Amino acid sequence: MVNTIEISNLEEVTAYIQQLANAFPQLDFSLYEEKVTQTITVKENMTNEKIANVLILAALERISMDEPDWTYVAADVHLNELYRKASENRGYAKTEKYGSLYELIQHLTKIGIYNQQLLQAYSEEEINELAMVINPERDRLFTYIGLLTLADRYLATSHDKKVYELPQERFLIIAMTLMLQEKKEKRIELVKESYWALSNLYMTVATPTLANAGKSYGQLSSCFIDTIDDSLRGIYDSNTDLATLSKNGGGIGVYLGHIRSRGSDIKGFKGVSSGTIPWMKQLNNTAVSVDQLGQRQGAIAVYLDVWHKDIFSFLDARLNNGDERQRTHDLFTGVCLPDLFMEAVEKREDWYLFDPHEVRTVMGYSLEDFYDEEEGSGSFRTRYFECVANEALSKERVPAIEIFKRIMISQLETGTPYMFYRDTVNRANQNRHQGMIYCSNLCTEITQNQSSTVVVEEVTEDGKIVITKEPGDFVVCNLSSINLARAVTEDVLERLIPIQIRMLDNVIELNDLPVLQAKLTNQKYRAVGLGTFGWNHLLALKKIAWETEEAVSYCDELYEKIAYLTIQSSMKLAIEKSAYPLFKGSDWETGSYFESRGYTSENWLELKSDVQKYGIRNGYLMAIAPNSSTSIIAGSTASIDPIFRKFYSEEKKNYKIPVTAPDLSPSTNWYYKSVYLIDQHWSIKQNAKRQRHIDQSISFNLYVQNDIRAKDLLNLHVTAWKEKLKTTYYVRSTSSEVIDECESCHS
Repeated sequence: MVNTIEISNLEEVTAYIQQLANAFPQLDFSLYEEKVTQTITVKENMTNEKIANVLILAALERISMDEPDWTYVAADVHLNELYRKASENRGYAKTEKYGSLYELIQHLTKIGIYNQQLLQAYSEEEINELAMVINPERDRLFTYIGLLTLADRYLATSHDKKVYELPQERFLIIAMTLMLQEKKEKRIELVKESYWALSNLYMTVATPTLANAGKSYGQLSSCFIDTIDDSLRGIYDSNTDLATLSKNGGGIGVYLGHIRSRGSDIKGFKGVSSGTIPWMKQLNNTAVSVDQLGQRQGAIAVYLDVWHKDIFSFLDARLNNGDERQRTHDLFTGVCLPDLFMEAVEKREDWYLFDPHEVRTVMGYSLEDFYDEEEGSGSFRTRYFECVANEALSKERVPAIEIFKRIMISQLETGTPYMFYRDTVNRANQNRHQGMIYCSNLCTEITQNQSSTVVVEEVTEDGKIVITKEPGDFVVCNLSSINLARAVTEDVLERLIPIQIRMLDNVIELNDLPVLQAKLTNQKYRAVGLGTFGWNHLLALKKIAWETEEAVSYCDELYEKIAYLTIQSSMKLAIEKSAYPLFKGSDWETGSYFESRGYTSENWLELKSDVQKYGIRNGYLMAIAPNSSTSIIAGSTASIDPIFRKFYSEEKKNYKIPVTAPDLSPSTNWYYKSVYLIDQHWSIKQNAKRQRHIDQSISFNLYVQNDIRAKDLLNLHVTAWKEKLKTTYYVRSTSSEVIDECESCHS
């Protein structure tokens, strides 16, 4: 990084450009200098900020596939401005780049931006010691768009948006926050280790943690899943809970499968129920009206079983035509698919639709509470055929392929519904001894036990109303992700993953969740989701083409290593802090988790024995989220996806920011291929290998041309199911508009 200097006149600007030229010898600055000086000369009385803007725009204009490094020039100028503004607002010399950390914490705590816990937990001496690890050179790792995203959205400012916190301070504040409750004798070293992981961009924390850690507002978890009870009280209570979480920045997944269908009876009165759509309308209004801290509207995904009588109206709910009274354009949709349905689609057989309330009344059980324990056999299909055979039960018969056609029509128009393969998910659920997984979350990477919260009693006592609830499993997602392109190439996974798991586990203790059943569920399972991003970036650096067996094999090898280190780290944490409360009886304890995945090497057998002996800290461990925002900050490719384009522009209010594929050079160029030109079967093959090692699920998109034939899209879905993918996320077609998604899960 160049030295921070004043750039308030032409002479200083020329000197500054010379410093930039020295810092980036691979670039020719002659035309750049000419453009900048020309622009400044014709304009009078330019402020520092306007001069910096000229310098940035001139650098952005030069970004190309041949000269991508101009992004770092623009980033350097923007950093110079951040240093200048922070030094002015905080009252220290700009040449120092970073001022007193202790004074920063004092001031932002005093004005209510930071939580008081930081000053209560850490002494002035400790804070000053920690400040010594801040390394401004690591600010050079940011691309321009990465730095801009971090500065605009996540750095702590005063209430009037003045610059106070700088990038390395954000990383250190996150580290200090996540280690608040560690034992004092080792806490400082753990903070330093966390800072090492974050500041080197070896990993990123999820958006809520990145934004809210150390602050006096917001929570740290990414998203939540609720299971709505089929009662008026249950529906409205859930809506209140979801609104509360949405207000605090959480993305929401909602299972609607228990709710009775349209035309069902209520209190014995036939044909009076309006079904799921009115409740979806209510959730749609919640998503729009209860925004996430004023930054974006709430994000809610709703899931329904493919045998539910409302399935057709559900699949049409996001379409742009038809009866607007039946539309919920601001909700995302997901459909829950048993193996039996997919078999019926393949064989072109009929499929039966039921009302879950009637099934409960007539059959004495809930069809959604079962799944096939084995491939091709199990309790779901047994119960399903019992329902088909029972003449006392009303049902609708439709060709299974007709439902699938409606699924695909909606996907090509709206990108949804997401696909949730419920039998595959529940067979692989290591905590099935404690419950059932009905659906996934907003971004399809979380699969954890769920159940409804119900009101047991409501009485008056001493002039007060006392409500007793039986809490259900209200799923909480705590996420962070490995930056594969940096962590793998620099060979730091063995050091990184233990501190990353500790950071994730500590989120559970620190979170003050406003919905109590979510807090209880969080404590019971201690679920976390360690994920990854930068897969395409890593393949390009290693010169491995996407559509090859080499890529598939490497995916299998790498994610097995990540899984091993993650499980080992959680086991070691259990030795130190105890196993999660529901460990006994789990697949972790019985060892079947390892057996079912074919982990038979000596290392794995030793780890299996250790887990059985000592336990494991986290009942759920791994999940791969979309993380597009945080991957931009880290200067890499999103999640497990290929790139869209090698060169594109991000639209900003007054200008465009050119962006190239990361580390683009003549040697990596051939290993970046647009996702729309990639045979999706190769992506599915890779993800099948990856899914074996990920205990939860993966935000896995399918990318198709807008003129794809129905049979080809169907084939992709059938292949994904047969390859034992648990979920698929968006179907992104070349004709669809930009698809909005929840940034909470971007880790």
